[in-house]
Amino acid sequence: MYPVMFGVVDLIDYGPLWETMKEKGVSQYRLLQEGVDNKTLDSLKKNKNITMLTLEKICAIVGCQPGDVVRFIK
Repeated sequence: MYPVMFGVVDLIDYGPLWETMKEKGVSQYRLLQEGVDNKTLDSLKKNKNITMLTLEKICAIVGCQPGDVVRFIK
């Protein structure tokens, strides 16, 4: 068994993404046009996990950093 090095995150919140997109004038439609699929948008809306590759793609499209997309709530 491995020792616990970090606390467990109870909730992933993508609220910052929607706020950042609004501030920068980026629509969900633009995310779709740039290759973010409907399944991923659904995961974001339901605060489900996404891959780091997807996070990187979203940051590139929106022009932001990961902290502008997601926050962790314990």
